Amino acid sequence: MELRQIRYFLALAEECHFGRAAARLHVAQPALSQQIKQMEKDLGTVLFTRSTRQVALTEAGRQLIDHARAIIAEEERARVHMKDLAAGYAGRVSIGFIGTATYDVLPQVARTVRAQLPKITMELRGELLTPDLVEGLHAGTYDLAVLRGAAEDEDIRTSSLRSEPLMAVLPSIHPLASRQRVSLKDLADEPFVIHPSGSRSSMHNRVLEACRRAGFQPASLIEVGETATLVVFVAAGHGVALVPGSVQSLRLSSVVYRPLIENESVDLILAERARRTTPATEQVASVIKKCVKDLEHHHSPPPTPTLEG
Repeated sequence: MELRQIRYFLALAEECHFGRAAARLHVAQPALSQQIKQMEKDLGTVLFTRSTRQVALTEAGRQLIDHARAIIAEEERARVHMKDLAAGYAGRVSIGFIGTATYDVLPQVARTVRAQLPKITMELRGELLTPDLVEGLHAGTYDLAVLRGAAEDEDIRTSSLRSEPLMAVLPSIHPLASRQRVSLKDLADEPFVIHPSGSRSSMHNRVLEACRRAGFQPASLIEVGETATLVVFVAAGHGVALVPGSVQSLRLSSVVYRPLIENESVDLILAERARRTTPATEQVASVIKKCVKDLEHHHSPPPTPTLEG
C-alpha cells in the first residue's frame, strides 16, 4: 500500500461517494477509482461494494479503517518531527558542565530548555573537569561543554560566557570570616584546598597564579576532584580555597564566601564541536548563552538545595 492509496481509501470510506471523495482529494474520479482497484488487488480483498446508487465498505474495508488512520497519523507525526529536527526544536543534546558551573548554570539551563524546547531531550552531566569535557567533545559524548580555560583545538569552537571574580572560601569560625573582603596576602600561611594539579583541572594553575601575584606559594595543598567536596573540606577545617563567585550557590552553613581585595577573575566558556553540530545543539547553545546573561543581570544565582553542615 502507498500512502496516497491509504488517503484515497479513507476519503472514500468517509464520503461513500466517488464524486465527493474525488473532489475532496482534488483528483479526477477515474484516478481515484483506479487507485482503489489497485489497492484491492494488492491486498487481495474487496474493500468497497459498488452500485449505481451507493458505495459501501465491506467487512474488510471496515477492518482496515483503524489501521489506515493509524498509518496516516504516524506519517503526520513523523513529518512534524522531521520539521522540528530541521528547525532545532527536537532532538537529543548532551551537555557537560565544569564543577563550578554545575550549581547555577546547569539548573537554569535545564529549566529553560524544558519550558521553551520541550521536544529536546537533554543529557546533563555536572562536576566534570575541563580535560574530561574536551575529550568528551572529541569522542561525541558531549555536544556542548561549559568549561574554564581555553580549549585550543581546531575541532572545537568556543565562545565566552562570563568572567567571574575569584572568592575566598573560609570556615565560618576562621578569624577572617567576619571581614567583608579579604586579601590573598592574609591567606599566605593557610593550607589550600584546591582542584587537581597538572592537566586535570584549569582551576589549579589559576589559583596558584593568583597566589604568586600576591607574593606567596600556599603552605600546603589538598587536592580534591569535585567543587562540592572542596567546599566540604573547607567546612571541615582542612584549609581555605579560592573559587569562582558562582560557587556561592553551593550553600554550606559552616563556610563563608568573601570577595577578594585583589582583582582576580576566571572565565567561563561554552565549547562545541566545530563540525557535526545539529540544529538542536545550536538552539540549546543559544539558551545557555541567554541563561548566563540572565544570571549575570540578576546578580544572584537561583536557589539550590542547601548542604547540611
